[in-house]
Amino acid sequence: MGTHPSVLVIDDEPDNFDVVDTLLHHEGYQLHYSASGQKALEQLQTFQPDAILLDVMMPDLDGVEVCQRIKAQPQWQAIPIIMVTALSAKEDLARCLAAGADDFISKPVHGAELRARVRSMLRIKQQYDDLQALLRLREDMVNSIVHDLRNPLTSILLETEFLKLPGLSPTKRQIRLENLSVSGQRLQSMIDSLLLMAKLESGKMVLNRQSVDLCTLCSSAIADLGAIAAEKNLRLVSQFPTTHNSIPVDTIIFRRVLDNLLANAIKFSVQGSPIVVEVEYLEGGGAIVQVADSGPGIGEDLRQVVFEKYEVGTRMKEVSQIGLGLAFCKMAIEAHRGQIAIEENEPQGSIFKIILPE
Repeated sequence: MGTHPSVLVIDDEPDNFDVVDTLLHHEGYQLHYSASGQKALEQLQTFQPDAILLDVMMPDLDGVEVCQRIKAQPQWQAIPIIMVTALSAKEDLARCLAAGADDFISKPVHGAELRARVRSMLRIKQQYDDLQALLRLREDMVNSIVHDLRNPLTSILLETEFLKLPGLSPTKRQIRLENLSVSGQRLQSMIDSLLLMAKLESGKMVLNRQSVDLCTLCSSAIADLGAIAAEKNLRLVSQFPTTHNSIPVDTIIFRRVLDNLLANAIKFSVQGSPIVVEVEYLEGGGAIVQVADSGPGIGEDLRQVVFEKYEVGTRMKEVSQIGLGLAFCKMAIEAHRGQIAIEENEPQGSIFKIILPE
């Protein structure tokens, strides 16, 4: 539903539309008009309103028949229909309900009642649209997860087949075993991130905070990802203060955040460029941790949405992207009552900035 919801008025009397237009004038809706049921059905082929005001008493196709036809089409079933009727007999109202009507309003139409009923139906439509968007998001999420989990799994199966080959030299066997171990660790890391996200989101995750020196934690992450960075001829550089301090964090979760940010920087950085990890302890307590790369950067319009669950930035050829990594980072840092944001790294690249409280 857009910022200005659309309402289709189906009535054979143009004067009635003028009345509705006047009563809803200040509501900010986009009003559309159809002079007959048949024209409305044709109009719906190319335009879907957020709600319909449908007059019951019309020549040719009456409102009940029009309502039935609209609700018979799966693509139109979610559009709320308010029947505008001069009928009051319970049998007539029952016929409207049986045809699929969502609400009624009696003639002569009262302004306050009309506005209230239209708002009510638009709320229902918005809830439906939000649910559909969530279902699409979940479907995209499942596809994304399956795709990204399949990569290390494929590597594991491939390396296993290589190990079955006869006459494999001890050196090559060792290389295959190392590749197998790396792929297994990648798969384990992805699964762990998914489980941690589920716990964080449900509120069941209790942080196990310990006072740690963030420089030591960052150094450990740099050492562990150094080999992967070296394969792309990238330099992992640390910029730490001379005097260290301790900050209470969940070391396992925060370390996973660092791993995600470093892995992300390694993916997108240009060969030969540096990736800088910086720690700054604040005078009033707390700390700032930054991971800066010289990759293509992230546009200002994507800097917020990229942290939303299952969103990914611009697709880049030959680069595997998972939409869960940055979403996990955001959830984990917010669980620490901190903040995470993206800044531009002049002249090129991105800086992922974490601010932690004392």
